[in-house]
Amino acid sequence: MKIKKGDKVKVISGKDKGKVAAVLRIYPEKQKVVVEGVNVVKRHVKPGVLSKEGGIMNVERPIHVSNVMYFDSKTDRPVRLGFKIVDGKKYRINKKNNEVIE
Repeated sequence: MKIKKGDKVKVISGKDKGKVAAVLRIYPEKQKVVVEGVNVVKRHVKPGVLSKEGGIMNVERPIHVSNVMYFDSKTDRPVRLGFKIVDGKKYRINKKNNEVIE
């Protein structure tokens, strides 16, 4: 999976199309990511461990990784990512200009 936790991504399809936000969690086995403020649903919670008084909470649900693109802050545009091996180490690169990310 080319997207990592903490990456800034842009949603390219779905009800939240166009939003730019950070990745909170990734689920590589399911190919899904949780993005801050995207795919928010209402969850009815009983009083207990999760919430003392219970009620209706807003929760971010995972979306498929194919619905997001890495957002490059330098160019202010979403870009495709690739991998490059340099001296035996694997790096993520920006496919547009072959710059190493991180």
